[in-house]
Amino acid sequence: MSQRVAVIGAGPSGLTSIKSCLDEGLEPTCFESSDDIGGLWRFKETPEPGRSSIYRSLVVNTSKEMMCFSDFPMPADYPNYMLHSQLLQYFRLYAQHFDLLRHITFQTSVLTVRQRPDFSRSGQWEVVTENREGQEQRHVFDGVLVCSGHYTQPVSPLDQFPGHESFPGRCLHSWEYKDADAFRGKRVVVVGIGNSGGDIAVEISRAAEKTFLSTRKGAWVLARMSSSGLPLDMTAISRLTVLLTSLLPRALVNWAAERSLNHRYDHRLYGLQPTHRLLEQKPLINDDLPGRILQGAVVLKPDLRGFQGSGLLFQDGTTEGDIDAVVFCTGYNGTFSFLPPSLCSGSVGDLNLYRRVFPPALERPTLAIMGLFQTKGPIFPAVEMQARWVTRVIAGLTQLPPRKTMLSKIETETKRNMKSCLCPRQAALHVDYIPYLDSLAEQVGVRPNILGLLLREPSVGLRVLLGPCTPYQYRLRGPGKWDGARQAILTQWERVAQPFRTRTVGWSPTGHPHPVGACSPALQDQDAPTTREQNQSLL
Repeated sequence: MSQRVAVIGAGPSGLTSIKSCLDEGLEPTCFESSDDIGGLWRFKETPEPGRSSIYRSLVVNTSKEMMCFSDFPMPADYPNYMLHSQLLQYFRLYAQHFDLLRHITFQTSVLTVRQRPDFSRSGQWEVVTENREGQEQRHVFDGVLVCSGHYTQPVSPLDQFPGHESFPGRCLHSWEYKDADAFRGKRVVVVGIGNSGGDIAVEISRAAEKTFLSTRKGAWVLARMSSSGLPLDMTAISRLTVLLTSLLPRALVNWAAERSLNHRYDHRLYGLQPTHRLLEQKPLINDDLPGRILQGAVVLKPDLRGFQGSGLLFQDGTTEGDIDAVVFCTGYNGTFSFLPPSLCSGSVGDLNLYRRVFPPALERPTLAIMGLFQTKGPIFPAVEMQARWVTRVIAGLTQLPPRKTMLSKIETETKRNMKSCLCPRQAALHVDYIPYLDSLAEQVGVRPNILGLLLREPSVGLRVLLGPCTPYQYRLRGPGKWDGARQAILTQWERVAQPFRTRTVGWSPTGHPHPVGACSPALQDQDAPTTREQNQSLL
């Protein structure tokens, strides 16, 4: 009899978890509180309490080849960086291709997840759900995968600022923000310089009279576009980069990378200079912020100190008057109110998780938290790898180490991360992208054998070693091996180039032929199939 697994949430984490359950012979039932899939990436005109919310113009920060699921490349004609609506369409294609929708129960919320009385023997959970009519139902599952995300509870520090009670303008969190229409002709302060803060400040600056961006620590700013106009992550996230970074002195790598960034625009001159080195924390991905600063449309300010009537006071003693609105881009609290309180531990109240997945306090490893981590790389392939590992653990095909070993591993990783992440919560959440993927892949049995590839098939081995670490690498061997993985790797640069091919260009300023995409050696494969053929043959 198949083991039954509850999957909570039908966003990207939930979808790949359903598929992984099916791949391992498990029987998944997914509970989704809304009426559709997509989670965070499903835009709604009005934010709904308890659910994620995004703004109308949101564009992804990772490119399509890097962020797709490992056995389902995105269509070749998709742009490399896409709007949220196109990403949602990809999830629909994924769910349709693998027939996932029939395993999802929509408009059903999970109220509680509790261990059964015989949990130490059975590892089973009692899950209480509520449908749209308010009817409760009790279920018994052999495993639970929590895929409900952690961008549902916005953190607003408004109460920390004196004088906010008398501020006549509007204060809101980025969770509420949809577009800049309401700020036309206004004077606006955006607080926080994460990716949302950068995006929102830039967008508001195109409509507002004046836009101020307040930051406590500053940020290193990277554009999505790298050398020769290629996607940044396709050139930066590779095994070669990891190898060089580990061999060279960290201070030297920081100096060289920061010097390169400052050649484009001097972060100190622009007021962006952060208090940390480039490799210590996630950079800000934004194509337009430096240009808006150059034009005076966005003005950098230090940390907010308080309110003075309709004005705002900043940490350097300066003030800005007649402010109409303040947008707080200050993050979220990851809360899982349906889980047993005993699972929450630590000084910051976060879940204590082995490899950012399993609570080590459980006697049986039959509950996993998916996607609760931060990394300098695409999220979806890492969550997919989590799901492939977790389902094999629940199926009894892979074992976890003893609890003492898991706790020691958590402590070691957190201490190491504290050297660069001053915040304990960030230190607990951080994982290094490729090493993290490889460590989970080792458990699943799908870590690429680079030496073997170099000996048997150098064309693929060299791309895996020197090229971008695309997700297809983890489908070349082992459980879940995909026959299309090799071809997907060989043609990955073709799919990068395809959306540019809207106008034939047969010459360059030097007079030499320069076909689109020839800047990448991988694009010059003579035997590469056409893009339309790729989409058919790969899938």
